[in-house]
Amino acid sequence: MEKPQRRPRKKTAKLPVRLLIAAAVLIVCGVLIFSISGKDPAPADPTVSTTVPTQGTTPTTTAATAETKPSKTVIHYAAAGDLNVNDKTVGAGDAAGYTEAFLDVAHLLAKADVASINFEGNLCGEPYGAGGSAPQALAEAMGSMGIDLVQMANSYSINKGISGLATSLNGITAAGMEPVGAYATNKDFKAGKGYTIKNVQGIRIAFVAFTKGMDGMALPVGSENCVNVLYTDYDSAYQVVDTEKISSIINAAKKEKPDIMVALLHWGSEFNNTISPSQEAIVELLQAHDVDAILGTHSHYVQKVDFNPETGKALAYSLGDFFSDASRSGSEYSIVLDLEITKDHKSGDARITNCTYTPIFTVSEENKPLRVVRLKETMAAYESGYLDKVTAETYAKMKYALQRIEARVAGE
Repeated sequence: MEKPQRRPRKKTAKLPVRLLIAAAVLIVCGVLIFSISGKDPAPADPTVSTTVPTQGTTPTTTAATAETKPSKTVIHYAAAGDLNVNDKTVGAGDAAGYTEAFLDVAHLLAKADVASINFEGNLCGEPYGAGGSAPQALAEAMGSMGIDLVQMANSYSINKGISGLATSLNGITAAGMEPVGAYATNKDFKAGKGYTIKNVQGIRIAFVAFTKGMDGMALPVGSENCVNVLYTDYDSAYQVVDTEKISSIINAAKKEKPDIMVALLHWGSEFNNTISPSQEAIVELLQAHDVDAILGTHSHYVQKVDFNPETGKALAYSLGDFFSDASRSGSEYSIVLDLEITKDHKSGDARITNCTYTPIFTVSEENKPLRVVRLKETMAAYESGYLDKVTAETYAKMKYALQRIEARVAGE
């Protein structure tokens, strides 16, 4: 009988030494605090995860099982939402990089076998911040968190022109990650065929990425294929779905015979919960082409998440903002989605077998840099009087955010 396959340590997702040291210091300090106060910390059980509702149910908490049958391989794919480049998010770094900003959530991505994020910005040098350009240190932090794939088909794709796109793609690659959905030249698009295949422990996953548009800008003549778009009128009304372009890329990927197909979509309307008819049409198109997971970004809000265990199909209209300036209500909280993918080596069948998520929150407090944290665990730390806890005002916001996340994921 074939022995169980053990999941190797992720080569591209090693945390830097400074993250480990910082984490160790926090743990030691926490132990000392509770030894003195006589209180016991109440962090969430790490074996417990929040499941995505199925068939109209509400999210529930279930014990996660890591048992793998000898004839099967089980991997986990973590998907994060938007990382928005602006003055506050850029300012969250210091001389040591962005260790503090991502310390509490880095492992959510690093422990996964493959992870992705949508990067709403460029890597085009100074000035940094409001113009959309981020320092290379931010890309390095993303790589250190264990992110493998970076969606580059979004509003910022050609914010600095085609040359800026090429520079940004180089920066992402230099940080050890792979950009998806955008190309420096038409020649590069032709070579890449518009998709990316990742072989993860023998499970081949095809990733495609598309954007609704690029902030009203049009791709210049000679660079028409540098960004994968969802609409033929991508620079104006976003109404006419580019069925031919979408289908051609999906069909090209299918010829590679991947086990799983994932579509990363930058779509919908900003700060809006409405799902448009064209979005629903795109879902139908992609699912008709056997796409297993459709994961959305751009609205800055968490939106409905569906998972059908019978078909193994997952749909998240929007994961929300992974890291933002938290200036607008609803954009300060989001989720990191975890898709469990199982392949039966005897039958050759592979499918998504579970869909869970971790609620996260961008903490914005006076005279402190931004940081993104796990919501439930940070609330538990506050309730237990933990070291460096959030303020009472932030705790109240987090309590409300948790309720809203559960309602939004359920489509309420």
